[in-house]
Amino acid sequence: AAGEAQCLSYTGCNFLRQRLVLATLSGRPLKIRKIRSKEEDPGLRDFEASFIRLIDKVTNGSRIEINQTGTTLYYQPGLLYGGSLEHDCSPSRGIGYYLESLLCLAPFMKHPLKIFLRGVTNDQVDPSVDVLKATALPLLKKFGIDGESLEIKINRRGMPPKGGGEILFACPVRKVLQPVQFTDPGKIKRIRGTAYSVRVSPQMANRMVESARGILNKFLPDIYIYTDHMKGVNSGKSPGFGMCLTAETINGTILSAELASNPQGQGAAVLPEELGQNCAKLLLEEVYRGGCVDSTNQSLALLLMTLGQRDVSKVLLGPLSPYTIEFLRHLRSFFQIMFKIETKTAEEEHIGGEKVLMTCVGIGFCNLSKTIR
Repeated sequence: AAGEAQCLSYTGCNFLRQRLVLATLSGRPLKIRKIRSKEEDPGLRDFEASFIRLIDKVTNGSRIEINQTGTTLYYQPGLLYGGSLEHDCSPSRGIGYYLESLLCLAPFMKHPLKIFLRGVTNDQVDPSVDVLKATALPLLKKFGIDGESLEIKINRRGMPPKGGGEILFACPVRKVLQPVQFTDPGKIKRIRGTAYSVRVSPQMANRMVESARGILNKFLPDIYIYTDHMKGVNSGKSPGFGMCLTAETINGTILSAELASNPQGQGAAVLPEELGQNCAKLLLEEVYRGGCVDSTNQSLALLLMTLGQRDVSKVLLGPLSPYTIEFLRHLRSFFQIMFKIETKTAEEEHIGGEKVLMTCVGIGFCNLSKTIR
């Protein structure tokens, strides 16, 4: 009966990943009803089923029950176990869909996680592996999760619709997290990026770089965009190209933007020049929004602040994305934690859009599954 009292219940398919990740970390069971119950094809989609299988792989002793139509899911979390794993992700979503959640869970495993994920590395929906490598890893380091074993390595690229990419994600375990005071983003000092092309002419990458530099060179000279052309078996199963740009500030804030070409056989053909220009504009937009964490990683930063030691953490963010706002509500349900939210107007900060200063006291989350040596 005590277990039933703590079971949280939700309806609908939205924010499935947030709910499963927070249930796993807080150890609270979870029931989700009416998953696409009104649609012609009800229940969980293949990418969601694949995500649930991944959660099952990294934990030990989880109980997952799904009814016949797939419209109701009951999840009782087990212990985060980790170890060496591999997982084939569904090609209908990018590897970033799975990797974002693993970044939240990996530091709290019993054994350091080393996992090979296969599928689509870069698409138009989810954050690409390049962006997570450039932005999420430095963010983890700020909370004291670092070491030689923290890495994301792209072995093969895969573009939609068929995928065929492969990445390695490795992360060390930590007993506790450090609180952070991260309120001054600082000025932009350099821009780095990758222009990749697979199964198309290698010239595509150079054309994207030229057009992106055409815009960014007006602002600062230190710009370096690598071209990455993978051949043969490393280029996956579908053609495509795209670009990922990051702007780094003097205080170590990293803001990112990315674009990928339309999947083969879908939509109009995109010119590499246009894609390069648009990606540069997206980066400027992200710089305007500003903050110390870019919009992709807002929820990761808030989660790590929540799980920190019983001390005050502060982070300055740009405008909160709808995903982040829902994430704050879920943090309240699972961990009973509330953030103090102060808005900073553009005049106070003299730069860019409105900012939000998020403050909280960590819950003192301790990695119980890590054996004490």
